[in-house]
Amino acid sequence: MKFKSLTIAVALAAITLGALAEDAAVKVQNAWARATVKGQMATGAFMTLTAKEATTLVGVASTAAGVAQVHEMKMDNGVMKMAEVKGGLVLPAGKAVELKPGGYHLMLMDLKAPLAKDGTVPVTLTFKDAKGVESKLELMLPVAMTPPGGMTKPAAMDHSMHGNMPAK
Repeated sequence: MKFKSLTIAVALAAITLGALAEDAAVKVQNAWARATVKGQMATGAFMTLTAKEATTLVGVASTAAGVAQVHEMKMDNGVMKMAEVKGGLVLPAGKAVELKPGGYHLMLMDLKAPLAKDGTVPVTLTFKDAKGVESKLELMLPVAMTPPGGMTKPAAMDHSMHGNMPAK
């Protein structure tokens, strides 16, 4: 019964997240962060962003992580590479931009504690519109091993290189 209650609570949090973000300049859907294990220092967070007007995701922050960035994974001469998106991630007006395993995603690095399955993690997204006006959107992402809604297991992502970040 405890598992069912927790699952319902996480589902309600996800629904609430969608409802709160509905009125924002950027709509957030299917947001979640991947759970970690003890000693894991980095993880990914995923969602779909749809801006009402042309906007750029220029920053991400989380009190759960020492470093948070927008990243992209892509093939480069047959090798999968991951790097921070410099200059921000462009969100065209009215077009959904998916942050997903194996593509654009948020990286939470230098984690202060493991992210437990069925928990939540705070994330703040910073946007800049075409006029240069900055806005922030504060979210509480559900933490899971796989995407919410019973989707199939996401592609594996190797973030082992983030585990050796220098101490602050």
